[in-house]
Amino acid sequence: MRIDGALHRAGSYLRSAPGTYVWLVVLFVSTVALHHMSPDFEEDFLRQRSTNIHELSDNPVRVLITSAMWIDGGLWLPYAVLFTAFHAQAERWLGTLRWLAVAVAAHVLATLISEGALLGAIKRGAAPHSAVDTLDIGVSYALAGVVGVLTYRVAVPWRYLYLVVILAVYGLPLLTGRTFTDFGHFISILIGLCCYPLVRGRGKAWNPKETLATLRG
Repeated sequence: MRIDGALHRAGSYLRSAPGTYVWLVVLFVSTVALHHMSPDFEEDFLRQRSTNIHELSDNPVRVLITSAMWIDGGLWLPYAVLFTAFHAQAERWLGTLRWLAVAVAAHVLATLISEGALLGAIKRGAAPHSAVDTLDIGVSYALAGVVGVLTYRVAVPWRYLYLVVILAVYGLPLLTGRTFTDFGHFISILIGLCCYPLVRGRGKAWNPKETLATLRG
Protein backbone atom coordinates (compact mmCIF):
# COMPACT_ATOMS: atom_id res chain seq x y z
CA MET A 1 0.00 0.00 0.00
CA ARG A 2 2.84 2.38 0.82
CA ILE A 3 4.48 1.64 -2.54
CA ASP A 4 1.18 2.18 -4.36
CA GLY A 5 0.69 5.48 -2.52
CA ALA A 6 4.19 6.64 -3.35
CA LEU A 7 3.73 5.73 -7.02
CA HIS A 8 0.40 7.55 -7.10
CA ARG A 9 1.95 10.69 -5.60
CA ALA A 10 4.87 10.51 -8.02
CA GLY A 11 2.50 10.11 -10.96
CA SER A 12 0.39 13.04 -9.78
CA TYR A 13 3.49 15.19 -9.46
CA LEU A 14 4.65 14.32 -12.98
CA ARG A 15 1.22 15.10 -14.40
CA SER A 16 1.23 18.47 -12.64
CA ALA A 17 4.17 19.61 -14.80
CA PRO A 18 3.68 17.82 -18.14
CA GLY A 19 5.78 20.18 -20.21
CA THR A 20 8.79 19.81 -17.94
CA TYR A 21 8.79 16.04 -17.99
CA VAL A 22 8.01 15.65 -21.69
CA TRP A 23 11.02 17.89 -22.32
CA LEU A 24 13.12 15.72 -19.99
CA VAL A 25 12.06 12.59 -21.88
CA VAL A 26 13.15 14.20 -25.16
CA LEU A 27 16.49 15.12 -23.60
CA PHE A 28 16.91 11.57 -22.27
CA VAL A 29 16.32 10.05 -25.70
CA SER A 30 18.66 12.52 -27.41
CA THR A 31 21.33 11.92 -24.75
CA VAL A 32 21.14 8.15 -25.27
CA ALA A 33 21.47 8.77 -29.01
CA LEU A 34 24.58 10.89 -28.46
CA HIS A 35 26.23 8.08 -26.50
CA HIS A 36 25.92 5.87 -29.58
CA MET A 37 27.69 8.35 -31.88
CA SER A 38 31.39 8.49 -32.59
CA PRO A 39 33.11 11.64 -31.23
CA ASP A 40 33.72 13.11 -34.69
CA PHE A 41 30.17 12.42 -35.88
CA GLU A 42 28.74 13.78 -32.65
CA GLU A 43 30.60 17.08 -32.94
CA ASP A 44 29.51 17.60 -36.55
CA PHE A 45 25.95 16.51 -35.72
CA LEU A 46 25.63 18.96 -32.83
CA ARG A 47 27.28 21.80 -34.70
CA GLN A 48 24.54 21.58 -37.35
CA ARG A 49 21.99 22.04 -34.56
CA SER A 50 23.93 24.75 -32.78
CA THR A 51 22.72 28.31 -32.33
CA ASN A 52 26.02 29.75 -33.50
CA ILE A 53 26.26 32.74 -35.82
CA HIS A 54 26.66 30.60 -38.93
CA GLU A 55 23.61 28.42 -38.32
CA LEU A 56 21.49 31.33 -37.07
CA SER A 57 22.22 33.14 -40.30
CA ASP A 58 21.07 30.18 -42.42
CA ASN A 59 18.39 28.40 -40.36
CA PRO A 60 17.42 30.52 -37.34
CA VAL A 61 14.06 28.91 -36.51
CA ARG A 62 15.30 25.35 -36.97
CA VAL A 63 18.39 25.69 -34.79
CA LEU A 64 16.58 27.66 -32.08
CA ILE A 65 14.22 24.71 -31.73
CA THR A 66 16.64 21.82 -32.20
CA SER A 67 19.37 23.28 -29.97
CA ALA A 68 17.00 22.95 -27.01
CA MET A 69 16.60 19.22 -27.63
CA TRP A 70 20.21 18.26 -26.89
CA ILE A 71 22.62 18.42 -23.95
CA ASP A 72 26.27 19.18 -24.56
CA GLY A 73 28.35 16.82 -22.42
CA GLY A 74 25.95 13.90 -22.30
CA LEU A 75 24.99 14.10 -18.59
CA TRP A 76 21.20 13.85 -18.27
CA LEU A 77 20.71 13.19 -14.55
CA PRO A 78 21.84 16.65 -13.33
CA TYR A 79 19.31 18.22 -15.67
CA ALA A 80 16.58 15.92 -14.34
CA VAL A 81 17.32 17.29 -10.87
CA LEU A 82 17.44 20.92 -12.06
CA PHE A 83 14.27 20.58 -14.14
CA THR A 84 12.44 19.16 -11.13
CA ALA A 85 13.78 21.84 -8.80
CA PHE A 86 13.03 24.81 -11.08
CA HIS A 87 11.07 24.07 -14.26
CA ALA A 88 8.51 21.82 -12.56
CA GLN A 89 7.96 24.34 -9.78
CA ALA A 90 7.49 27.17 -12.26
CA GLU A 91 5.12 25.16 -14.46
CA ARG A 92 2.98 24.11 -11.50
CA TRP A 93 2.84 27.72 -10.33
CA LEU A 94 2.38 29.57 -13.64
CA GLY A 95 0.65 26.92 -15.70
CA THR A 96 2.17 25.25 -18.74
CA LEU A 97 1.62 28.07 -21.24
CA ARG A 98 3.07 30.84 -19.06
CA TRP A 99 5.98 28.67 -17.98
CA LEU A 100 6.71 27.82 -21.61
CA ALA A 101 6.52 31.51 -22.55
CA VAL A 102 9.22 32.33 -20.00
CA ALA A 103 11.44 29.43 -21.08
CA VAL A 104 11.10 30.22 -24.79
CA ALA A 105 11.68 33.95 -24.27
CA ALA A 106 14.85 33.30 -22.29
CA HIS A 107 16.15 30.69 -24.74
CA VAL A 108 15.50 32.75 -27.86
CA LEU A 109 16.29 36.26 -26.67
CA ALA A 110 19.40 35.33 -24.69
CA THR A 111 20.69 33.35 -27.66
CA LEU A 112 20.16 36.22 -30.09
CA ILE A 113 21.61 38.84 -27.74
CA SER A 114 24.68 36.80 -26.77
CA GLU A 115 25.40 35.76 -30.36
CA GLY A 116 24.91 39.37 -31.43
CA ALA A 117 27.49 40.41 -28.85
CA LEU A 118 29.86 37.73 -30.12
CA LEU A 119 29.39 38.94 -33.70
CA GLY A 120 30.26 42.45 -32.56
CA ALA A 121 33.40 41.13 -30.88
CA ILE A 122 34.40 39.34 -34.08
CA LYS A 123 33.96 42.49 -36.13
CA ARG A 124 36.08 44.47 -33.65
CA GLY A 125 38.80 41.82 -33.76
CA ALA A 126 38.25 40.90 -30.12
CA ALA A 127 37.22 37.34 -31.04
CA PRO A 128 38.47 35.06 -33.86
CA HIS A 129 36.38 34.64 -37.00
CA SER A 130 36.21 30.91 -36.29
CA ALA A 131 33.83 31.76 -33.41
CA VAL A 132 30.98 31.94 -35.95
CA ASP A 133 30.94 28.12 -35.81
CA THR A 134 31.14 27.82 -32.03
CA LEU A 135 29.22 24.86 -30.63
CA ASP A 136 26.26 26.31 -28.71
CA ILE A 137 23.46 23.92 -27.80
CA GLY A 138 21.53 23.13 -24.66
CA VAL A 139 18.79 24.23 -22.33
CA SER A 140 20.70 26.39 -19.86
CA TYR A 141 19.35 29.76 -21.07
CA ALA A 142 15.76 28.57 -20.66
CA LEU A 143 16.62 27.17 -17.23
CA ALA A 144 18.22 30.46 -16.13
CA GLY A 145 15.16 32.39 -17.29
CA VAL A 146 12.89 30.19 -15.20
CA VAL A 147 15.24 30.51 -12.22
CA GLY A 148 14.87 34.27 -12.64
CA VAL A 149 11.08 34.35 -12.79
CA LEU A 150 10.86 32.13 -9.70
CA THR A 151 12.12 35.14 -7.74
CA TYR A 152 8.49 36.26 -7.58
CA ARG A 153 7.43 32.89 -6.20
CA VAL A 154 9.32 33.60 -2.95
CA ALA A 155 7.79 35.87 -0.33
CA VAL A 156 9.49 39.02 0.93
CA PRO A 157 12.02 39.29 2.60
CA TRP A 158 13.30 35.86 1.46
CA ARG A 159 12.84 37.01 -2.13
CA TYR A 160 15.72 39.45 -1.80
CA LEU A 161 18.05 36.73 -0.52
CA TYR A 162 17.06 34.47 -3.43
CA LEU A 163 17.68 37.31 -5.86
CA VAL A 164 21.12 38.07 -4.43
CA VAL A 165 22.08 34.40 -4.64
CA ILE A 166 21.04 33.90 -8.27
CA LEU A 167 22.63 37.17 -9.36
CA ALA A 168 25.86 36.05 -7.70
CA VAL A 169 25.68 32.56 -9.22
CA TYR A 170 25.19 33.89 -12.73
CA GLY A 171 27.00 37.21 -12.36
CA LEU A 172 30.35 36.08 -10.95
CA PRO A 173 31.17 33.85 -13.96
CA LEU A 174 30.42 36.81 -16.22
CA LEU A 175 32.89 38.98 -14.30
CA THR A 176 35.62 36.34 -14.24
CA GLY A 177 35.12 34.37 -17.46
CA ARG A 178 33.49 36.94 -19.72
CA THR A 179 32.43 34.38 -22.31
CA PHE A 180 29.40 34.84 -24.54
CA THR A 181 27.66 31.95 -22.74
CA ASP A 182 28.23 33.61 -19.35
CA PHE A 183 26.72 36.75 -20.85
CA GLY A 184 23.79 34.74 -22.21
CA HIS A 185 23.10 33.18 -18.83
CA PHE A 186 23.06 36.54 -17.09
CA ILE A 187 20.78 37.98 -19.78
CA SER A 188 18.47 34.99 -19.25
CA ILE A 189 18.15 35.81 -15.56
CA LEU A 190 17.20 39.39 -16.45
CA ILE A 191 14.65 38.15 -18.99
CA GLY A 192 13.09 35.97 -16.31
CA LEU A 193 12.88 38.96 -13.99
CA CYS A 194 11.22 40.97 -16.76
CA CYS A 195 8.45 38.36 -16.99
CA TYR A 196 6.76 39.76 -13.88
CA PRO A 197 3.48 40.48 -15.75
CA LEU A 198 3.06 36.72 -16.25
CA VAL A 199 3.09 36.01 -12.50
CA ARG A 200 0.28 38.34 -11.51
CA GLY A 201 -2.69 36.56 -10.04
CA ARG A 202 -0.85 33.27 -9.59
CA GLY A 203 -1.55 32.98 -5.89
CA LYS A 204 0.24 33.65 -2.65
CA ALA A 205 4.04 33.70 -2.69
CA TRP A 206 5.84 30.82 -0.98
CA ASN A 207 7.10 31.65 2.51
CA PRO A 208 9.96 29.37 3.66
CA LYS A 209 9.26 30.31 7.29
CA GLU A 210 5.70 29.00 7.07
CA THR A 211 6.86 25.76 5.44
CA LEU A 212 9.45 25.21 8.15
CA ALA A 213 6.86 25.81 10.86
CA THR A 214 4.54 23.26 9.23
CA LEU A 215 7.30 20.65 9.10
CA ARG A 216 8.03 21.18 12.77
CA GLY A 217 4.38 20.55 13.54
